[in-house]
Amino acid sequence: MGNATNASKASDNKTVEEIYQKKTQLEHILLRPDTYVGSCERAEEKAWVYDVATKSLVHKQVSFVPGLYKIFDEILVNATDNKVRDPKMKELRVDIDVEQGMIRVFNDGNGIPVEIHKDEGVYVPELIFGHLLTSSNYDDNEKKVVGGRNGYGAKLANIFSTEFIVETCDGSRGKRYRQVFNDNMSVKGEPELSKCKKSENWTCITFKPDFAKFGMESLVNEDVSALMCKRVYDAAGNIGKNTNIFLNGEKLEVKGFNDYVSLYLDGQANAPKIFEKSMDRWEVCVTISESAQFQQCSFVNGICTMKGGTHVNSVADQISQKLLEKIQKKEKSCKNLKAFQVKNHLWVFVNALIENPAFDSQTKETLITRPNKFGSAYTPSDAIIKKLMDSGVVDNIMSWAQFKQSKELKKTDGAKKSRLTGIPKLDDANDAGGRNSESCTLILTEGDSAKALAVSGLSVVGRDKYGVFPLRGKLLNVRDASHDQIKNNAEINHIKQILGLQHGKTYDSAKSLRYGKLMIMTDQDHDGSHIKGLLINFLHAHFPSLLKIPGFLLEFITPIIKATKGKQAKVFYTMPEYEAWKEAQDGTSGWNIKYYKGLGTSTANEAKEYFASLDHHRKSFVWESDGDGDLIDMSFSKKRVDDRKAWLTAYEPGTFLDMTGDSVRYDEFINKELILFSRADLMRSIPSMVDGFKPSQRKVLFSCFKRKLKSDIKVAQLSGYVSEHSAYHHGEASLAMTIVNLAQDFVGSNNVNLLVPSGQFGTRLQGGKDHASPRYIFTRLHEVCRAMFPECDDALLNYLDEDGQRIEPDYYYPVLPLVLVNGAEGIGTGWSTSIPNFNPRDLISNIRLMLEGESPVMMHPWYRNFNGTITEELVKGETRYSVTGAYNIRDECTLEITELPLRSWTSDYKEFLEDMLTPKTKNAKPFITDYKEYHTDSTVHFVITMPPENLAAAQASGLEKKFKLSTKLNITNMHLFNQDGVITKYSSPLKILEAFVPLRLNVYSQRRDMLIRLAESQLKRLSNKMRFILAVVDGSLVVNRKKKQELIEELDALCYDRLPKTDKGSLAAVDEDGELISAEVTGASYDYLLGMPLWNLTLEKVDELCAEKEAKEAEVAALHETTEKDLWMKDLDTLEQALELLEEEDEEARRVLEKQQRAAARNNTAAGKKAAKKKLAKQRAANSDEEDEWDDDDFSDDDFEIAKPKKKAAPKKKAAPKAAPAPAPVVAKEAPKAVSDDEETEPMSLAERLALRGGAALSKPASKPAASAFNMSSINAAVDEVATKPAPAKKAAAPKRAPAKKVAVLSDSEEDFDEDSDSEVAAPVAPRSTARPARARSTKTYVEEDSEDSEDDFSEEEDDESDFSMSE
Repeated sequence: MGNATNASKASDNKTVEEIYQKKTQLEHILLRPDTYVGSCERAEEKAWVYDVATKSLVHKQVSFVPGLYKIFDEILVNATDNKVRDPKMKELRVDIDVEQGMIRVFNDGNGIPVEIHKDEGVYVPELIFGHLLTSSNYDDNEKKVVGGRNGYGAKLANIFSTEFIVETCDGSRGKRYRQVFNDNMSVKGEPELSKCKKSENWTCITFKPDFAKFGMESLVNEDVSALMCKRVYDAAGNIGKNTNIFLNGEKLEVKGFNDYVSLYLDGQANAPKIFEKSMDRWEVCVTISESAQFQQCSFVNGICTMKGGTHVNSVADQISQKLLEKIQKKEKSCKNLKAFQVKNHLWVFVNALIENPAFDSQTKETLITRPNKFGSAYTPSDAIIKKLMDSGVVDNIMSWAQFKQSKELKKTDGAKKSRLTGIPKLDDANDAGGRNSESCTLILTEGDSAKALAVSGLSVVGRDKYGVFPLRGKLLNVRDASHDQIKNNAEINHIKQILGLQHGKTYDSAKSLRYGKLMIMTDQDHDGSHIKGLLINFLHAHFPSLLKIPGFLLEFITPIIKATKGKQAKVFYTMPEYEAWKEAQDGTSGWNIKYYKGLGTSTANEAKEYFASLDHHRKSFVWESDGDGDLIDMSFSKKRVDDRKAWLTAYEPGTFLDMTGDSVRYDEFINKELILFSRADLMRSIPSMVDGFKPSQRKVLFSCFKRKLKSDIKVAQLSGYVSEHSAYHHGEASLAMTIVNLAQDFVGSNNVNLLVPSGQFGTRLQGGKDHASPRYIFTRLHEVCRAMFPECDDALLNYLDEDGQRIEPDYYYPVLPLVLVNGAEGIGTGWSTSIPNFNPRDLISNIRLMLEGESPVMMHPWYRNFNGTITEELVKGETRYSVTGAYNIRDECTLEITELPLRSWTSDYKEFLEDMLTPKTKNAKPFITDYKEYHTDSTVHFVITMPPENLAAAQASGLEKKFKLSTKLNITNMHLFNQDGVITKYSSPLKILEAFVPLRLNVYSQRRDMLIRLAESQLKRLSNKMRFILAVVDGSLVVNRKKKQELIEELDALCYDRLPKTDKGSLAAVDEDGELISAEVTGASYDYLLGMPLWNLTLEKVDELCAEKEAKEAEVAALHETTEKDLWMKDLDTLEQALELLEEEDEEARRVLEKQQRAAARNNTAAGKKAAKKKLAKQRAANSDEEDEWDDDDFSDDDFEIAKPKKKAAPKKKAAPKAAPAPAPVVAKEAPKAVSDDEETEPMSLAERLALRGGAALSKPASKPAASAFNMSSINAAVDEVATKPAPAKKAAAPKRAPAKKVAVLSDSEEDFDEDSDSEVAAPVAPRSTARPARARSTKTYVEEDSEDSEDDFSEEEDDESDFSMSE
């Protein structure tokens, strides 16, 4: 306190002059050196220094004075700057005399001009080294890449030296200059001048630092001398390429920046050195930072920027960002990785030449110049990024990321405790987490329904030792999932908490867990196997030690098929096992087969049976070796695609896992059960080369053909029909999408849509995603579908069988390879496929060429209604296509886009334009000013405006690239299943065509043989019929008054052929190879002969049969002359006609749109609006008249008249006399109501039916007037007469009838009255009266249609002459 008071008093005693002082610049530098050379106090830090003993750079803790190091650096930088000014400089020598405390820096090249400065009146060397604020770098308009800037550098070395000697030779002036400064530049010696040769040009600076100013005594045993030596190596790294650098007389071997970086990495054997030089101004080298902290070593114009700066940040940030993008693309687990975290694993070396650099201080440790003023820009090349990705940098980053993620995953760890809350779907075991927890089993089920089954079974074994938890679908594949996906996955977290798992812990027993066993209970189908595999994958990836604990992981198996026969029962746990048994049994005749689609099929009683024999249904997984882990990794790791391909290729049909043992090895599970799922997944994802379909698409087409879908049906209803009739076992939503995709016809979808899109099936606005709900849209088979899949090939298909149900064939045979017509895309296990669309007309032309023995021509992708261009390119020997939209530059600031590249949807492109209009990046300027939309659901039309300079810049850099108007289309990934079910890669579309043509031609050959056999069978039928009729007519064969068996034996003796009753039976009697099935198998008989109507014995019918036989013989002959190629050519012609219909539909839609547009434009004019008003008024008037008419004739019967099938017109005869007026009672009688299908009616008698003939009565002669009264006695008499009167030789002509009025008709079944029967005679009918009763009104005519089950021999045409026809 006293000292402070004394100091205050002393200060108070000072004069103003003593308090406020002015120092010269020299005095200020010596008094406050920190501002100029840095601290003059000793500092300690880790740094790279030169080790004289090992003659290498080492990283160690050093103690030095930054100010002393800085003044040496200033002199050295002056020497290296001379290399920039004079590239002819060849030598730089630095001598550091530790004992004498003397430092000497010599360089050749152009010396300092030795002449007197006219303005200052001193020699230039003295001006540079002896006067402050002198420099040649003050002109900022001149772009220089040297280290000097402020005019202090070398002067500072002079000021902090006891002796400072300047020597230089100026050969151009023939002068040599020497001058000595002493006592901190306060004493200047006189310049010494002498002559020199013109060839002599050099500069040499020698100085003795004033060690007292730095708190030092000398350079002996000081680390600063090692730092100075290291700076000489820095200089060698900067200018050593064409300059010899000497340190203490010894030449350095460093010949550039690349060699210099090696000095740092010599001790790190595994450190990569990735070097890149750019634009002669940037040299960059990147390696690994072992400390997980960003490291840098950088230079600007030869100055060592010890703390980096904007140049280092620019380089490191760009490399980190590009590296991050690559890592995240390769490793999904690094989704949340940040660029600065990548940067922390890099060690960057930068040597840059920056124009007029600015630093944070005179110490020049940090560059602060903005990157846009560097004078050049560094951009890391793809090569350096690729090398970094292949180096250990990525491994280091991944290890660090996994360590960090592991710490975060620990937060979701479980613990061993008896009570667990927060998981409502868990039915916890009573003993879980207690002292008996090791004997507890957690059952993981596939969904809630399986949980219900398990809980039913637990009633047998109890709840103390068993807990149940349902999984929601499939578990996450954690092998390649991101950290966030795993961390936020509720099911994984629940499993960890239920079991009490702790991340990173190695388990040798289950004693520390809440459950000692984990049992997985899934369906016995392929998806169930996948769920088991995913659980195994999760445990192997995060808790591999658990899989090695004997008996920890179990599976619960249930039958997939149960076969019973009496008291015998057999259960099968795999389909291949069942198929093998079925073949051994030669079918399942006598066995009752029950299929279990899933756990939900089993009843509660069956569940109790399963748990009652738990040991039989429970199988334990067994770990054999580390090879099991490799197989698990291979099955689920995305990095091992090639291994999975080899694994699937080695699959053999019939492979299944034997479930008879008590345990299952992991390798057996992978190779015999999981492979079945992978195979099924592949088949669901990759189409067949034969028909271009995936199984779901094939099921849809099969169901449509089976239903003969010619009228619209809701997509939702069709989905149900497909599920029922083709055994579809997956989600209805995916099936509905399959149907929708088959019907879509917008640009980029199908070239030939097989279904008709009736409703909103999606547009190019959103790539089909904007389709309506399946319950709102309708579809049916398109006309082109049957042209593509001829109906006559259906009999040749190999239909599959499931659960005893005949379902879709293994594949269809289209006329063209449909996979090329509509393209295909899919991703399956191990393989993916991408096939573009091709023009069906090109395919037709090529097939015709191949059928004629010529070579097909190359085809290029083609998309229906696409208006852009598709251009072929050759890249590295492989063909690919550039797909470009259509655009037009209207003027200097307007771009019009009328087509987008394929699969670039309008709404997505609009979002892209929005980003260009309002950039998300901060401070970014919009590239466009506005855009307008004129497109429709089927066309694209954007009009974009932008500043002229932006449009010019886009044209210069590539308009298509800037506006994303170009994409690439590859044909290098065309994988398909061939006809043998083997996945095959096709190198070009022609290879697919070449594989398809022989296969399809063989099917045409089978069709030809089938058609010939079928036609011959029909000819045989006609020949037998003709022979039979002639035999009956001439009396050689008597068919009446014989027993049926006797007649059949006689026909056998006469060698008549047994055939199906109808021609339809002949078609059904063809097997899958087109062969006719024997008569015994098809149940053929002589019914086709004995069941013929007797009128077939007439001469007309015999002549007709003869003509039909001759025509069939000609048909058979024509078929024999027809080749399979002719059949294909004919189908191609038919398909071309169908394609023309498609084109006509497109053209008609275009014409209608244009017409509507013209109408809309016309209606918008004044005249158009006036015309529209007049038209509307007329329509209203017409509607008003119709309403009045409706009121006058309310519910007119004509509106409800039911049309009857047209009959053959009867031959005109002589005009019949007019009918007498109908009796009054008949007129007054009320017409009966129509009979509803739902109402039961008693059959009417003949008399009652005759009474309803509109007043007509039965009478004897036609000319006799009808009776005045109508009674039952007259009817009875007429009926008796009909029954006794002999048949006339010729039927009388029917009298001409009056138009039908009030008549209600109920027709009888045509089977009741056979008009061809000889025993029935037509009764004459009295002419109907034409007199109209008063106030009579027209009534409906009701017709009860005949049954559809009537024989084919009695067609409607044959009923025209029926005596009891009820028609009007």
